[in-house]
Order: sequence, then structure tokens, then C-alpha cells
Amino acid sequence: MIETPGFFWSLLFFFVAIGPLIFIHEMGHYLVGRWCGVKADVFSIGFGREMAGWTDKRGTRWKLSLLPLGGYVKFAGDMSPASEPSDEWKQLPAGERAVTFQAQTLWKRALIVAAGPFTNLLLAVFIFMGIFAAYGQPRALSVIGAVVPGSAAAVAGFKPGDRIVAIGETAIDQFDEISDIVALRPGVSMSFKVLRSGKEQTIIAAPAEEVFKDRFGNIAKLGRLGLQSGKIEVVKLSPPELPVAGVVQTWRVLNSMVDGLAQIILGRISVKELGGPLKIGKYSGQMATLGVVAFLGFVALISINLGFINLLPIPMLDGGHLTFYALEAILRKPVSAQVQEWAFRAGFAVLIGFMVLVNFNDLESFGVWSKLSSLIG
Repeated sequence: MIETPGFFWSLLFFFVAIGPLIFIHEMGHYLVGRWCGVKADVFSIGFGREMAGWTDKRGTRWKLSLLPLGGYVKFAGDMSPASEPSDEWKQLPAGERAVTFQAQTLWKRALIVAAGPFTNLLLAVFIFMGIFAAYGQPRALSVIGAVVPGSAAAVAGFKPGDRIVAIGETAIDQFDEISDIVALRPGVSMSFKVLRSGKEQTIIAAPAEEVFKDRFGNIAKLGRLGLQSGKIEVVKLSPPELPVAGVVQTWRVLNSMVDGLAQIILGRISVKELGGPLKIGKYSGQMATLGVVAFLGFVALISINLGFINLLPIPMLDGGHLTFYALEAILRKPVSAQVQEWAFRAGFAVLIGFMVLVNFNDLESFGVWSKLSSLIG
């Protein structure tokens, strides 16, 4: 087992991973806002009291704040969570009002809001492109190389040489696509379309739930069939192939996140699997010990996660704003300020509840609650 890095190194690599992602997310908002002609009053990395900063020639205050777990861009005139025009805004001279966020057309406001999370997704694409360009892309067709004796796959009737072409309605081409689906469905019966000797047949199998421990001692409960891949090739990609491969890999990770959230909602995966900043910090240090490629892959994963979470239709998040803009487009008028205000309060409560949950899970994974219990007992 590789020794887990200490607190200092984990904290350092946490900020190395998270800091640029926050900056890039907010820079997406800022650059598209600037392209749309909107003035930015503040660009902040972190929340709370300003620790350092400067004001540029456009009047934007760039600052680093006390609590670095997040950031924001405050556009001119954008005073409330719902971005509703205030009486003060209505009294501005026409020239000043024209460069405020509220003065923009619906599509421009939506574009500015969407730019943050989509910039995170785009960053992941570039990271994967860089990794594939430098080291090639590992590929293994969905052909079974071996079946573990006594496993769920052996009981179901899988055989070496079988090629899995679909799981349910999902087409399968690469072997690791199988594990993406199976790992999230322990105990769930699934239909596998298999090509055997050129003939298609259907096999019904339910992955067994197994507890996996990685080299750092991290424990996870995942579904496992007991299938092993055949030959793995590392393919060198041409420059035109790299963007496609980067997009496909990003889409796969994003799709897996959506699938994982669905399994949690359905109760097939425990909410204890959700992690927060503490667990990200722990994994940041661990991935850094495995080398540049592992760490960059982890950064891409977190970037996709940041983009995905911000696109959820929860008020206070970018996805919540986009939901209201979609309703505005349908209704041909903005949702009332009162409805938006209550929605944003509810969204704030949801986010606080989520943060309490993931931090509780993080502390439990570190053994804090069991140690406290033993001390009290």
C-alpha cells in the first residue's frame, strides 16, 4: 500500500486542483459577459473579506477573498440572486444601464450564465486531449478475455470470446463501458446482448456487490460481474482524432455522473458515497503521489463534476438561473420576482443541506464519528 500523503500535501494539492477550476469557471462567465458588452464590477476567487486585489482600467475589482472554496463574478447592476431590475437600476442613465446584466437580451443572459459550467467541461476535454496526445488512448473492445470462476458472470453463462454489444438499450463498444454501468448497479438484474460465434443472444445477470479497497486503503462498494477484458491496446491518435476522443471521454464521465446520481435517487447506491471538499482534498494528495497523468485525470474529473453540479436546475446555481430563463422564453415574460425569491431561498436551503450531508460523510470516512463515539462511550 502506498503511504497516504500528509495533511499539508493534501491541502496543497487540493488548492492546486480546485483553485484553477474555480478561476476558469468564473473566467467563462466573465469573458462571455465582456463579449456581450456587460461590465464586471467584481471578479472574486473565494468569499468573504478581501485578502488582496486590484482594480483594472475597466473598473473591475479582481480579488482573492478569505474563504477560497468558490468564487463569483458580479456584473454591473446584478444586485439580487434573481437578477431582477431594481428601482435604483431603472434610474441609471441610459449609457450605464446598457452595460448592466439585466439590460441584456434573454439569450445573452443565458449564454453568460451557461459559460461557467461549459468552460469546466471544455477544460476537461483539453486535459483528456493532452493526455491522449502524450501517452495514447488505451482501448479494449468489449470482448471477454476471461470469466472469474464462481462469479455472477460465470453463473449467468458468459464465456471467454463473447462480445457484449449492448446492456439494456445502451450500445457497448469498449470494455470499460461495461464496468461504468455494472459498478453502479450492484444486485440489479440487467439484460446483456452478446455476440457468440456470430450469433446474438441475451444473457440476464445481476452484478454482485463487492467491497473494494484501493492502494491507499479507500473503501468503496461496487457492482462486479467477474469479467476480464481481452487485449488492451494503446492507440496513438492523430491531431484530428484528439478533439473527438476528448469530447467522447468527457461525455462518458458526465454520463456516468448522471447515472450515479440516478442510482442514488433510486436508492441503489447509498448517499454515503457522496463526498465533499474534505474527501476531494484527500484524493487530491493521493492522486498527486501517482504522477502527473493520474493527477491531471483527477482534475478533469473534478472539473466535469463542477460543471455538472452547476448545471443542475437548483436555484442559486447556474442551472437554476437557466431554468428561469427557459420559463421566461416559454411564458414570454420573466417569472415573478416573488416566485424567484422563494425559489432561491429554497435552493439555498437545499445547498446548505447538501453541504452538511457531504461534510458529514467526509468526516465519517475519516473515522471521526466512530472515534468520538468511542471517546464518549
